[in-house]
Amino acid sequence: MAGNSAHGAWYGLHRFGIILGLGFVPSPFLQKLYICEKRYISNMNILVIIQARGGSKSIPGKNIKLINGKPLIAWTIEAAKGAKTVTRVIVSTDDTAIAEVSKKYGAEVPFMRPSEFATDGAKSVGLIKHAIEWLRDNENYKTDIVVQLKPTNPLRTSAHIDEAVQEYLINPGIDSLITVTKSPAHPLKTYKFSGEFVEPFVPAELYGLTEASKMPRQALPEAFVQNSCVNVINPATILEKGSSLGKKVVGMVMEREDAVNIDDAMDFEVAEWLLKKRDNSSVIARKPIAIG
Repeated sequence: MAGNSAHGAWYGLHRFGIILGLGFVPSPFLQKLYICEKRYISNMNILVIIQARGGSKSIPGKNIKLINGKPLIAWTIEAAKGAKTVTRVIVSTDDTAIAEVSKKYGAEVPFMRPSEFATDGAKSVGLIKHAIEWLRDNENYKTDIVVQLKPTNPLRTSAHIDEAVQEYLINPGIDSLITVTKSPAHPLKTYKFSGEFVEPFVPAELYGLTEASKMPRQALPEAFVQNSCVNVINPATILEKGSSLGKKVVGMVMEREDAVNIDDAMDFEVAEWLLKKRDNSSVIARKPIAIG
């Protein structure tokens, strides 16, 4: 990975602290010193790629549909631009309307995504590889870290992005970091159809548990699901391994209400309600208290 020696040195400082004139400095302080003030990442190109394809079938025009007063994609653009660890924000899209809205909210759209990377079956690795190589070939831009975001997670914040990048940086040699939430349906309690009958989706012998579906959830190993809110990826994972995930993957746990993924109309309504709830909480928190 680019900047590996500096990365390793920072990792050591973060883990053990350093001695300054006034004594020992704990690692949380160093995290703020080197990350939040950008002393470590100032020479790194940390590129956010927001993937926003046109032609949504579940919700027409989904990525630019208004939600709590803004186009859906605007929430992700603003979160990315507000992140202290991010140095550039681009949108990869095949849709001119999405491109125009993205530019209005401050994102770059340096190219239009080729059609082969905008089909229903296209994988993320192809469009990310295209973006990295296009910027390299047309702008001589070298990507040190990729942060993959999707517009369908409007409750993910700048703080979540910064935390994910920081966690990636303190884990040298990983292929990627993904955000996860506790699985709402435990995989050991799920079933599949086998002819006219159902059987456990996860074979009982795999964990040595019979009738796991009847066991209390607390007795089962914790299960998590990827929520796609933030993926932080080593460019080598994409360019050399042909994957946007890799094998050495770190997980960062998020709260479920921050990780809503909009796939259908019901998801859209839930996300809008949560955004309004968050706005109302902020207004109440800022409201001055009358004295006397």
